[in-house]
Amino acid sequence: MRYIPHTQEDIEAMLKTIGAASVDELFDGVPENLRHRELLPLPAALPEPELRKELTELAQMNQSVSQRKNFLGGGAYHHYVPSVIAPLVKRGEFLTAYTPYQPEVSQGTLQAIFEFQTMVCELTGMEVANASNYDLSTACPEAIMMAARINNKKKVLVARSTNPQYRDVIRTYFHSLDFEIEEVNFGSDGRVDADDLNQKLDDSVCALLVQSPNFFGVIEDMKSLGSKTKDLPALFISATPDPLAFSFYSPAEAGADIAIAEGMSFGLGLNYGGPYLGLFATKQEYIRQMPGRIVGQTEDTKGRSGYVLTFSTREQHIRREKATSNICTNQGLCALMASIYLSLLGPAGLESLAKLNFSRRDLFETEIKKTTPNAVVFSAPKFNETVVKLDQSVAQKVIALGKDGFLPGIDLSSFYPELENHLLVCTTEMNQEVDIKMLASRLVGA
Repeated sequence: MRYIPHTQEDIEAMLKTIGAASVDELFDGVPENLRHRELLPLPAALPEPELRKELTELAQMNQSVSQRKNFLGGGAYHHYVPSVIAPLVKRGEFLTAYTPYQPEVSQGTLQAIFEFQTMVCELTGMEVANASNYDLSTACPEAIMMAARINNKKKVLVARSTNPQYRDVIRTYFHSLDFEIEEVNFGSDGRVDADDLNQKLDDSVCALLVQSPNFFGVIEDMKSLGSKTKDLPALFISATPDPLAFSFYSPAEAGADIAIAEGMSFGLGLNYGGPYLGLFATKQEYIRQMPGRIVGQTEDTKGRSGYVLTFSTREQHIRREKATSNICTNQGLCALMASIYLSLLGPAGLESLAKLNFSRRDLFETEIKKTTPNAVVFSAPKFNETVVKLDQSVAQKVIALGKDGFLPGIDLSSFYPELENHLLVCTTEMNQEVDIKMLASRLVGA
């Protein structure tokens, strides 16, 4: 009974309460052919020391990025996580209710979220920010739906250079809704094709969503793209996969109406792909259409500062048809970790780290061009990532380099069939210069 806590007496009491004579009667609604009545063919139980040994051996079959020379990116970036974050998030001030509905017992969580929102506004240059979304992939369709509520349009333009997985999430969201999702091609420099955009952007468009740096690491000309929507109903949505790039540009300066970003780079770590952190900010005039919740600062009857949920427009709080989103709870713990990370580095530290990341990518491209000038595909400025054209199968190269401890990058042909033999290589501050040079020489060498 170690793993099955209900005794026979417990089961009989519960069956009596709900009016069922037996457990089988409880499951009468399940067709007989779908029931599995035999015992599962599990091995015999092991003594605890032997079980721990077996599980440890299984776990050691996996390898962490610290054991490999990791050049993977594509939306999940290997940045250093300061060791102080873990003990700080465990402090008692933050160990309050999961959802801060009762402000009198949730001041630690509420104040942390308020500070987080402030930092997001400072990073993006936008006027208001919510308490976070799940991640950038879900923030993309949430931003589009927000734009649709504002201008009542149903046609969406999404840059094809946006992360393919984000685009998959967008298509999933709108699969059964009356929306038209149209993609805008990228040009030979890796940026949004201006001619293709001009042909598709008109009065019927709800929103233009562009990722920068895009999936290829290319920095888009966001100011130029944003200017194209200003005389149209369409809202301009800026999506940023690594907000370290905000050290070089501000979504507000680029004319963004909605700024979204993936916050995992701010102290969260790779975490097997999640949980991550969606940053979401917009203009003051659109605050009531922004999904999620917002924490505000107020005063009590004695003039003391306090924090409360100012807007909570999920279906748990208001009539479902008036909810701005039905899933976008905020990632409270992840937002707290990002806030600690940002407070540790500060503006100067973030800028310094961004420059270091930029220089590591620049070193990789420089090393590649020494021997194979045409191997670097896109000519526009880049951040973190570089697309390299190989003279052989990417799969073969990945296998060969894997034997020497490299995770060399992402095969782009699985997302873009026209980019066969193209490898997406990511460099951050975690990549040592000697490894960067070695990878460059091995990629274009025999």
